[in-house]
Amino acid sequence: VATAAGTALAMLWGWTLGASLVLGLCLSVASTVVLLKALEERGTLQTTNGRVAVGWLIVEDLTMVLVLVLLPAFAEELGGKVPGAAQGSGHGLLVSLLVTLLKVGAFGAIVLTVGPRVMPWLLRQVARTGSRELFTLAVLALSVGIAFGSAELFGVSFALGAFFAGVVLNESDLSHKAAANTLPLQDAFAVLFFISVGMLFDPSIVVREPMMVVLVLLVVLAGKALFAFLIVSLMGYPLSTAVSMSAVISQIGEFSFILAGLGLSYGLLPQTGSDLILAAGLVTITLNRFAYSAADRIIASIAARPALKARFEDARAPQLAVVEADLETA
Repeated sequence: VATAAGTALAMLWGWTLGASLVLGLCLSVASTVVLLKALEERGTLQTTNGRVAVGWLIVEDLTMVLVLVLLPAFAEELGGKVPGAAQGSGHGLLVSLLVTLLKVGAFGAIVLTVGPRVMPWLLRQVARTGSRELFTLAVLALSVGIAFGSAELFGVSFALGAFFAGVVLNESDLSHKAAANTLPLQDAFAVLFFISVGMLFDPSIVVREPMMVVLVLLVVLAGKALFAFLIVSLMGYPLSTAVSMSAVISQIGEFSFILAGLGLSYGLLPQTGSDLILAAGLVTITLNRFAYSAADRIIASIAARPALKARFEDARAPQLAVVEADLETA
């Protein structure tokens, strides 16, 4: 729904279908990094609503992984051009899509079959040296190596390669040690990531296209929040869950920036679109803390009114109990 809203908005501006679709996809996915930080600071990561929110955003991330895989195959059909692709190859969409899926399938099969056997062995050999620094360096080298190899040998995005590297590392019996050793680097990389985003942001977009910025922000802050509230409510879950999800997804983040970068490199997204996405990301991430505060006040207000609590919380508790039972047995 959010993708459709963003796409329709850009089409009204006269953008091409390819540019409109990329913008819509960028506005539809929230930042899992921002969510996890917010839930950890508030101590609600292990609550049912917190775990539902994490699950929701992981599904969004997996969907974006699929988009990153398919976008090169559809780029030319949408009016773009994949860098390095043969000019005038004459391949149809089905052929390009088949080749892309075969490449990704081959890459995934190799990584997921050979990786869980080779990488744990390599990490164990390094761990035997007793050097914490060497082990951390080995984890980083293997992760970046898989990501780089996937981009160079199989033509998939660097981000997708990094995702598969994480999946393979998780299969190792030393995954917890790897996570603990690289934990200090996560904050450093997160800081560098958002610094780079800030350096790419062109503040003049606010002056050049103020209405565009406002409309994009409305889609993310109001539209996505309303869509999530209605969907969760119509599925019969408590109002507190619906309100929490509204606050969670009223922002965009890392996958939006990655997809925007790909859209630019494929000639699908204009520079204005990239500036709009960066502006929306910076503003919505900044305002997300206030969205959580507003959600807390709304939930407390519902709990303080017996009639509302009985109708929208207690009566819908069984539906949430099913999710809680699933989470406990997962």
